[in-house]
Amino acid sequence: MYKDLIIIRGAKVHNLKNIDVDIPLGKIVAISGVSGSGKSSLALGVLYSEGSRRYLDALSTYTRRRISQTQKAQVDLIQYVPAALALHQRPNVPNIRSTFGTSTELLNSLRLLYSRCGNYFCPNGHMQEPTLNVAREIPIKCSECGEEFYGLGAEEYAFNSDGACPTCEGTGYIRGIDDSKLVGDETKTLEDGAVESWNMFGISWMYHVAGELGVRVDVPFKDLTEKEKDIVYNGPSVKRYINIPSKNGKLFELNAEYRNAHKAVEEALKKAKTEKGLQRINKYLTTQVCPDCGGTRLNSKARQTLLGGISLDEACRMNLKDLVVWIQKVVSELPENVGKMAENILEEFLDNANILLDLGLSYISLDRPANTLSTGELQRVQLAKTLRNHTTGVLYVLDEPSIGLHPDNVNGLISVIRRLVDDGNSIILVDHDTKILGIADYMVELGPTAGADGGNIIAQGSLDEIKANESSQIAPFLTNSEKIIIRNKSRDMFGNGSIDIKTSKIHNVKSLNVQFPKGKFTAVTGVSGSGKTTLLLESLYPAVQSYIGNEELPENVYDISCEDIKKIDLIDSVPIGKNVRSTVATYSKVLDDLRREFAKLSDEYKTADFSYNTGKLRCETCNGTGSVSMDVQFLPDVEMTCPDCDGTRYNKDIEKTTYNGLSLADIMTLTVDEALEELFGLKKVTSKLQKLSDLGLGYLTLGEATPSLSGGEAQRLKLASEIGKSQKNSIFIFDEPTIGLHPLDVKVLIDVFDNLIDRGATVIVIEHDLDLIANADYIIDIGIDEDNNGGEILATGGLEDIINTPESLTGKYLAEKNLS
Repeated sequence: MYKDLIIIRGAKVHNLKNIDVDIPLGKIVAISGVSGSGKSSLALGVLYSEGSRRYLDALSTYTRRRISQTQKAQVDLIQYVPAALALHQRPNVPNIRSTFGTSTELLNSLRLLYSRCGNYFCPNGHMQEPTLNVAREIPIKCSECGEEFYGLGAEEYAFNSDGACPTCEGTGYIRGIDDSKLVGDETKTLEDGAVESWNMFGISWMYHVAGELGVRVDVPFKDLTEKEKDIVYNGPSVKRYINIPSKNGKLFELNAEYRNAHKAVEEALKKAKTEKGLQRINKYLTTQVCPDCGGTRLNSKARQTLLGGISLDEACRMNLKDLVVWIQKVVSELPENVGKMAENILEEFLDNANILLDLGLSYISLDRPANTLSTGELQRVQLAKTLRNHTTGVLYVLDEPSIGLHPDNVNGLISVIRRLVDDGNSIILVDHDTKILGIADYMVELGPTAGADGGNIIAQGSLDEIKANESSQIAPFLTNSEKIIIRNKSRDMFGNGSIDIKTSKIHNVKSLNVQFPKGKFTAVTGVSGSGKTTLLLESLYPAVQSYIGNEELPENVYDISCEDIKKIDLIDSVPIGKNVRSTVATYSKVLDDLRREFAKLSDEYKTADFSYNTGKLRCETCNGTGSVSMDVQFLPDVEMTCPDCDGTRYNKDIEKTTYNGLSLADIMTLTVDEALEELFGLKKVTSKLQKLSDLGLGYLTLGEATPSLSGGEAQRLKLASEIGKSQKNSIFIFDEPTIGLHPLDVKVLIDVFDNLIDRGATVIVIEHDLDLIANADYIIDIGIDEDNNGGEILATGGLEDIINTPESLTGKYLAEKNLS
């Protein structure tokens, strides 16, 4: 018999309070609630976890050994859960070699089409008609000169493989080392750290080797001879015995190989695998487009084959909309003998491309570096991968699919979601966007608040039932009856002056000339691809950093006016820390203060002993992580609470020292708000805790691992150290600060912004949330033209200015809100 409900009984994952709930199958089911109420615990921790685990259980034990698996969810009973796929809130930032073409796998199809159906040139330069010989792996015989040669395989068109330009190794750029940056202060001696590249890459002792090679290490660098400077910059990689003092003052002998100032950077560049790693090195480099491949990343052989009269690199420069039209025309005009094969390749390409078009990514070219895509664009790339095959009977768990989407882009997402349901799948939606929530057939609302006070079902039913339910917290936002504007906005917009920036064309974004009012709250809005991320994250942020550091402006910025600005911070939603050792207590420095206070209370232990990472009091069984992992071969690794410390991270001796009857291990289990009450006598500690509470994070426990926080929670935690300080001459840029935030949480965030502005800060946000936008002093709405080029300023000014500008898409949606 067909089952139409997923039955869940006794769900206890994280803060879920032993809940019972039935989830309709074959429908769109929304899960809502304030941050920390248990939405993700139900959606991902129960439904996705069990759906994916049970599917994998059906595979052979041999296969399961090679697949990362999850444990059984903490639930008394769960029945009739289908195989599940999840779209997570925060996609990983792609590596530096990834492009839109590689990350979507569209380039795979395009490379195959060029390989099998392209016009090759024989060694004597004669162009050949497409031939099946390439697919049959036999020589092509030139129709003019009779010369025989082989075509290229698809890998030979890959810039990450055999098709890479040998000069730039497939990156499209070559980097040189800027001597002027290697020694920042020529009045310093080598002993004092004159060579910055040695200090940066952990070999500050290298000056000892330079001394052995005849360089004076105790005179200012500017006074060295040209020969000595040449040894510092370019000296040979010879070995010399040197004596280096250790931390305890003792000398130890080392047979060290000399790494000159240039080589230190070169070695670091070879090892850099991430964008963050490259950023540390970039300050010493000059970067220019590769002169051999012209930035295409491909070698000359890969660029030689033509399809429809153009090379692969030229095809990759087209935006997706134009590429789809072009590729269909090209395939239709191919000779009959290769046409059938080309149609198969085209079908796969279009299946993939049409989803991306539906999701509003028509303006992106295949050669666009993937690490320049916004969070929303990356998530839609991830969604397209998930949707590529027409599945049926699958449970799709979508965690905040509206991230990065302008209200006008949401329609494409909604059509994709409805198509999935029409195909016989089930959808679980975790979101806060009322437009997305408004398509749900059924809703489960969790609350009433967060953390220990959340995890209860406060309302459930159809949308009409939710709207009529007085216990529902989302209902007033669904019915548009809630008052949106909660702050007194400035009328004297540019009274404090402005920050002005002029940029040149970059990606699909045209040149821009923009003013931001100082000391105000500015929202930068617009559809995906209009240029918000390019303007703020790739232009304004690095340009102001360069201005403050008295360095050259980024290539795409030709003027910046930001006099008096002393600091600029980018507050993004990138997770904090990489493992469970990073907690709310360590990141906020609360644990540092607590360790000092507990050391004062103890005759036996010092401050360092109270560290759960390295101290004497940490649990040796779990090494201070609070959990142990066991390899059970073909079953999922079992992650269990440490049996010796019961998850506290400390050994039993931690109980010898207490404050108000609580050990440090006990305090780590408290929420921020609970700790505020218990530790009222510790002023330094409560000062930091109060800032977290004021940021709306009072429900987090001190021992909560920071990588598990939502995007919005991570952003607010990053702000904690700034609250209460004077922010005069400071700029804060927020990249979608409402990620993961319920409309009620957005109101808390607005108070946070007001706190910063009251202390003199300039706050600038990239945002799609209409509630937050409506509360901005100044709005800059950017658009995209008919040729898919972004950078058109559609409207600027206050809320009324935007609403009254017919060209503004954002204004159209703001006009629909209850703004009274």
